[in-house]
Amino acid sequence: MCLAVPVRVTALVDEQRVEVEIGGIHTRISTALIDAVAVGDYVIVHAGFAITRLDVAAAEESLALFEEIAAHMRRQHHALHPRLS
Repeated sequence: MCLAVPVRVTALVDEQRVEVEIGGIHTRISTALIDAVAVGDYVIVHAGFAITRLDVAAAEESLALFEEIAAHMRRQHHALHPRLS
C-alpha cells in the first residue's frame, strides 16, 4: 500500500539520486522516473523511486493534513486498536 506522503528534496546526490526528508528522517531515493528534480521540490516516493513532483503548496497542505490525523490519533485512547494503544 502506498500512502503518497510528500517528501522534500534536501540534496542532490548524483544524476539519478537525491536525499529527501520527512519528519526529521533523511533517506536517499532514485529520481530515474522523473526529470529535473531540484532541492526544495516535493516528490511522492514509492519503493524508493520518486514517481511524481508536487506543487509546494499542495505538498505542504497534504503534510498538514497528515499531521492533523496523527494528532487526532494520539488524542484517542484506542485510536487504532486496544492492543496498540
